[in-house]
Amino acid sequence: MRTTRPVSLGEGATPLVHLERLGRRLGLPRLYAKDESQNPTWSYKDRLCATAVTHAVETGARVITISSTGNHGASTAAYAARAGLPCVIFTLVSVPDTMKTLMQAYGAAVVACPTSESRWELMRQGIERFGWYPTSGFVMPPVGSNPWGVEGYKTIAYEVAEDLGWTAPDVVVVPSAYSDGLYGIWKGWTELQTLGLVKHAPRMIAAEPFGPLAHALERGLQAPEPVEAPAPSVAFSIASRYGTWQGLAALRESGGGGVRLTDEGVLEAQRALAREEGLYVEPSSAAALTAVMQLAARGGLDAEQTIVVVLTSGGLKDPGASRTWLPPVPTADGDVDRLLTVLRESYGLALDR
Repeated sequence: MRTTRPVSLGEGATPLVHLERLGRRLGLPRLYAKDESQNPTWSYKDRLCATAVTHAVETGARVITISSTGNHGASTAAYAARAGLPCVIFTLVSVPDTMKTLMQAYGAAVVACPTSESRWELMRQGIERFGWYPTSGFVMPPVGSNPWGVEGYKTIAYEVAEDLGWTAPDVVVVPSAYSDGLYGIWKGWTELQTLGLVKHAPRMIAAEPFGPLAHALERGLQAPEPVEAPAPSVAFSIASRYGTWQGLAALRESGGGGVRLTDEGVLEAQRALAREEGLYVEPSSAAALTAVMQLAARGGLDAEQTIVVVLTSGGLKDPGASRTWLPPVPTADGDVDRLLTVLRESYGLALDR
């Protein structure tokens, strides 16, 4: 797509951070994180929305619409505002207020629906009856988001390759629901290989709470089928019972796999990233590290491999989830001795030595 009017907020060029402490602990000295929380709306969805909304403007769209539990909706709302277009977002009643606030703050008309299926149906009618432009999927079974937008994720592969001296990592781990990011990043690597800019493409790993892609690979299915969701996931923005063909294709073509996650594992990874590396990300983002920790524990990764986890969004998108592993904030008056007691009892810090 060629345009003289790109819709941009300065997305991309995010840092590739060497996770030295975590890497040492996990026996993976070449472990890196692509920190996508540095994007304008603190999520890698900005790459998709910059491309999709640019295409919307080029094709004369009058209204932008999306179904989203948060990050994709907030990004769509921001880029629609940048383009001067109205935006209608269909979300879920169960989505945290923080996410609803983010979507509304950019001027979007946000409507909460009881189920994913009901929001997709309303969105579909808006598209078919009124010509609204979609940045996400809206059909059953899910097929992924706007293909123009998915192209935007290729730039993650381009940036990682450049940061690694025009070499590809051995493994790239991406949190996955409908696999837009997983597939877009994989497509970027295949294009780099075709152009001769890297010698090989990495193995792609999908980090997924309920495991529809893992299930499809284990069963040898041609396409993913819905799986059971035993309980709501703390990684709610990627907690889908449905996988997509594009995600399965990326895993099969790369020789990769899917990793099922638990809430305990996700929160452990979130805590480790914040306390050991200074990276505070939301649970759905920490899912990528959760998958690495599980694979490392069962010997599924090699110490000589270069591994990149894609941290898709910042922790302030869902701060309530972190309260489950944080202590209450204690109080202290003007007495230093009592302060030292508070620090020792609440945080285990002996700072008077």
